[in-house]
Formats: sequence, structure tokens, C-alpha cells
Amino acid sequence: MACLTQDTQFGELLELVASKGLDEISEPVALLFNLAMRLEREKYLKAGAYERTEQREGYANGFKPKTIKTRFGQLDLAVPQVRDGGFYPNSLEKGMRSERALKLALAEMYIHGVSTRKVARITEQMCGFEISSGQVSRASADLDDLLEKWRNRPLGCFPYVYLDAMYEKVRQGGQVVDCAALIAIGVDDTGRRQVLGASVKLSEHEVHWRSFLNSLQSRGLHGVHLFISDDHAGLKAARKAIFPATPWQRCQFHLQQNAQSYVPKKSLKKGVAAEIRAIFNAPSDTEAKRLVGLFVDKYEKVAPPLSQWAEKNIPEGLAAMQFPEEHQRKIRTSNMLERVNKEVRRRTRVAGLFPNETSCLRLISAVLMEISDDWATGKKYLKLCQ
Repeated sequence: MACLTQDTQFGELLELVASKGLDEISEPVALLFNLAMRLEREKYLKAGAYERTEQREGYANGFKPKTIKTRFGQLDLAVPQVRDGGFYPNSLEKGMRSERALKLALAEMYIHGVSTRKVARITEQMCGFEISSGQVSRASADLDDLLEKWRNRPLGCFPYVYLDAMYEKVRQGGQVVDCAALIAIGVDDTGRRQVLGASVKLSEHEVHWRSFLNSLQSRGLHGVHLFISDDHAGLKAARKAIFPATPWQRCQFHLQQNAQSYVPKKSLKKGVAAEIRAIFNAPSDTEAKRLVGLFVDKYEKVAPPLSQWAEKNIPEGLAAMQFPEEHQRKIRTSNMLERVNKEVRRRTRVAGLFPNETSCLRLISAVLMEISDDWATGKKYLKLCQ
């Protein structure tokens, strides 16, 4: 690989995208990967190319060609080497787990006879191995072992835990069914986020939630001050059974959405939303409860179902007010987890229909593991006293 400055490489990348567009994106993506790997090697060596510095901890040793097949097409890469060995670019490894999981999901669809012609073409372009049950089994073994170890790793103290469920289509017994994927994310006592675990089964009812929460507890989850989630079926009973003393914050964003279905007239909707928002933005728990009482009284006659719903449900969205004010904005909704779900769906959408629960869990776990890895080296989510 020629010795180019970073500015030159970025310029070349932009020129490639401009000239070839998104239909031929593999070459720009390969260039971006090569640049990321070079920068990572410089960080590892604590010195740039040909730089003389006392902080240097080794020497570059050229590049090794590597070809990988991805959803962008074939990437021809130049993997940086160091003289003493021991270096492998994290930027290359990071995206490969979910790529492999996606390839395996598509290959399994083909094997199980549920793929379309389009999926068959994708598997031929992407997988890089013969589409047979034996090949798929061997290709999935190492990845499944890695992901299972990650899902079962020991946990620790996580003051805030977010819970959510999403659905994916899975083929079972000749039918297509909705499979619930339960996801838990925690903020540890240093303020950093981690994906704590994931589980995929045919329902999200109490038995599944109870089993999932039990597994988190058995892996060492403790010190939870607050659970944050939407009002999922079965979650409330399971949470009370496994963590009976831990408060629960119901997502305020979803509460606002739920309220609108109880508003009888379109002309009332904007006013109702503003009044509920005022409750959630109240300066204290006492003031918020006073505003709830006023809201219930106001709509008791003009919208009885809304009044009854508000009296029972809105207080479930006020638990965050018992916690430090600087934390409240990020613990009063499950929006952060919703963004994670969106990233997971971006990958699962390519597969569309999974041949079994294992395939679905593999891909979801791979994406979540990569997200969690990014968080480990990124900015802290909350400032917590240690």
C-alpha cells in the first residue's frame, strides 16, 4: 500500500464515492477500512509512519493482503503488520462478527428451503463458503461459542438497567411466527453502558421474562437502583418476583403515546400532551403528583377513560424523580434502548425471516456485542460517584 497522508486518503475516498456512487461501494469501503487499520497501528506503536519519537513501542512491518466478502461486496484489504507481532486491527475484527452471523442466517435460510431467488444470489455473493449444512455447521461453531461465552459472562454492579423486547420473524414447524428478543442494557458504577444479555424465544410473556431476569441475577447482576422499560406483558410480574425491592420507571415517551389512544377528540390531543409533559417536567415528585390529581379531576367528566387511565398509569412514570436531577433526563425513558433496537433491526432486516431461534439469537447477539464493545471505549453515559 502506498504511503499516503490521511487527508489524501480521505480525498481519494470522497472521489471514489462521487465517481462510483453507492452501486459500487466496495472500493471506498475497503479504502476506509485500510485507513482505519493504519491509524490503529499508529496508535498501537505510539508513532506515525517514519516518525521519530521516544514514545515509540515497536516498528511497522508492511502490510498483508486479505480479501473478505461482506454485504458491500468483496473487500481487498491491506492489513498492517508490526515487526514483533501481537497486533491485529480491532477495526477489522469488530464488524466481522455480525457479518459472519448475517451470512450464516442467509445460508441457513437457503439450506432450509425458505430462501427466495434473491436470497440465494446474496448467499452466493456473500458467504464465501459452500452452501451446505456441513459447511454452515462448521462455520457457525466458533462464532456460537464466542457469543455464548459473552452472553454468559459474569456481571457486577449496575445501578440502572434498561429492559426491552423486539420481535423477529422465525420459521417453526412449517409456519412463520413472531419470536421475542429480550434485551438488557446496564449503566455500571463508573457510568459506562454495557449490553448485559439477550434471549430469544417464542413469546415475551412472564415465563420468558422471569427466565431472562433470573439468568442476569445468577450471573452476578446486583446493585440495581432502578429498572427502566415500557409496560411489556409479563415483565412487571417477572420483575417483582426476581427483584421485588427494586423500583421501576415506566418509559415516559411510551406513556405519552399510550395516552393519546384515550383522548376522545382530536381537538384535545395537543392540550393533553402538553399537560402530561408538564407533569413529567415538574420540579419535584410532590408537584408532579399534585398535577396528576388536577389532570384526573379535569378529565373525569369530559374523558372518563383518559382520567381513569392517567390515575393508574402516569404515576408509574415518576420513579426517576427520586434520583439525582442530572441523571433524570437519561433514565426517564427507554429511548436509548430503542436506538439500539433500531441498529439491530437494520441488520436483521437483511435476513427478513430466520430459519430458527438459534440463527436469530446469533445475529442479534453479534450486533449487540459489537455495540457493547464500542461503548466500553467511548464516552461515559452518566456521571456516577465511585
